[in-house]
Amino acid sequence: MNFKNVSIEVAGNSYFGGAVTSRSINFADGSRKTLGFMAPGEYEFGTEAAELMEITSGELAYKLADSDKWLSVNTGQSFNVPANSKFQVEAKSMVDYCCSYL
Repeated sequence: MNFKNVSIEVAGNSYFGGAVTSRSINFADGSRKTLGFMAPGEYEFGTEAAELMEITSGELAYKLADSDKWLSVNTGQSFNVPANSKFQVEAKSMVDYCCSYL
């Protein structure tokens, strides 16, 4: 991935005692992404906007709020999260990710 004509928010986001971190990238068209890392562990997130989660490195299992099935994604794979929902993840290794807000 390579992004051009962006501004990056210097202050990072930290969740779960620093086990999940991210930085926001703002694009000229008003769109936003976050780039971050997750240490191995289990986490639950809530989202207002729909999201595309792209795994740039590592292995992750996820479960969407309307499902009782865990699915796995690895480096180079992605999954979508519906707006106004929660989802659970289990980072099986250190995970590098890009989250696009749709």
